[in-house]
Amino acid sequence: MTDSQPTRRTLLRYGAYGAGAAALAGTAANWDRLTAADIPGRDDGALVVATLGSAFDQTAVGYLSEGFRELHPDIQLRVNAVQAVDWSDFFAKILTQIAAGTAPDLVYVATEGVQLFAQRLGVALDHWVRRDADELREYFADVHPSLVESMMYEGSLYQLPVEFNAADIYLNKQVLRRADADFPPPDWTRDDFTALLRRMKRSSDSHFTPYFWTNRLWGGVMPWLFANDTNLLAESKAPGGDWLWNTFYPAEQRQGRGGGFRWTTPQATDDRVEEAYEYLASLVSDGLCSRPEGGNGNNLVGVFSTGRVGVTPAGGFWAGGLHLAGMRPDGYDVQYFPRWRTQRMQYGAAGYALLRTSKKQDEAWEFIKYAARTDTLTRLFRTNQTTPARRSMLNSARYAETGPSRWQVFYDTLDRFPDTGPIPAPPQVAEVEQVLLKHTGSALASPRSVRPALRRLQGDLEKAMERDA
Repeated sequence: MTDSQPTRRTLLRYGAYGAGAAALAGTAANWDRLTAADIPGRDDGALVVATLGSAFDQTAVGYLSEGFRELHPDIQLRVNAVQAVDWSDFFAKILTQIAAGTAPDLVYVATEGVQLFAQRLGVALDHWVRRDADELREYFADVHPSLVESMMYEGSLYQLPVEFNAADIYLNKQVLRRADADFPPPDWTRDDFTALLRRMKRSSDSHFTPYFWTNRLWGGVMPWLFANDTNLLAESKAPGGDWLWNTFYPAEQRQGRGGGFRWTTPQATDDRVEEAYEYLASLVSDGLCSRPEGGNGNNLVGVFSTGRVGVTPAGGFWAGGLHLAGMRPDGYDVQYFPRWRTQRMQYGAAGYALLRTSKKQDEAWEFIKYAARTDTLTRLFRTNQTTPARRSMLNSARYAETGPSRWQVFYDTLDRFPDTGPIPAPPQVAEVEQVLLKHTGSALASPRSVRPALRRLQGDLEKAMERDA
């Protein structure tokens, strides 16, 4: 699709790819997914920004609106917090709004949807970035190039990252003491990880889970694929992007950069993918970790804070969550994901995408710049509900109340491991994630289930990637 005004039929077809969005494919009568609060209503001339309802609390949304009005009193702004279960549900609701003719101007989009929006719905920011290069130098100097590259698609930049979360490992110190185990070093290995889980299990009762993980694209099986030097889809870099790298980053930081990531050929039957699944299957069969079908994470903060879980992968967002659950900063800490063949780790980032349907693109660009400012992000992320994309915002004062003591791990995941990259999220990401979750559950039913499940996963991935997203 090349038309800047996407057709309703195209949007409905695309919406059907999303997990939980199949209702959009059948009939417009299924638009009951939207709640009254989600529908913008008549066009009142305001710049409309759609955010995931759970991303910011109401106080933060107020800060976002008030600060922008002070800076741009001539631009009317409305922030719609769309209530959704997850990113797939959120994207489906946005697509429905566009099809209904009530599209927002800007959408808060995570890695899972960057290429989805860039290919079909988004506007490249290259023109404005070049024009305002002097104003933006401070921003790019404060943001790791990996995060910026993850927001590029085929040589163009579509978002300014404002936050990210890498899949680091949180460890419960109460459980470590109970197991008489030391906190692991930064270069710990997969075997060290397994030995720690066994030690935790021996010192705990039957209600304890040494390793809890959620079956999803971020933080599920993917960190183990990265650590085993493989990926679900073949990964490469698009050409281009020199206009950005040469303008904002010194030579040592732009080496190896390109015009964004490409994820293409499925490789679920690769030996190293199978090896990673077999490892997880062995942990499940030995009672060392949760089963994927039971890992929705809804009550994870509670069970971790009470010592019923030993370790789990999470990003900087968990610091705020544990604090709200009443966990003391000295009750837990964080370490890099363990090394296997590599110690490459995965992350997801987020920022604001500008839609082609917007008639206020210049005003939207002013909001994008405003939303990436240090003072704006400081007010938004005051509860440590995520990891700021700006390096300068990570300091001891930020984590003094919530912890962890090794807060440097969050940004050092990018600095210390330069090959750390985003989760595989091509334009067909929703269907890719759907089949990944489905077949991961069956693959880990037993060690003997791995190979046949991965063959089925490979077949479904090939079908998904053959489709024009």
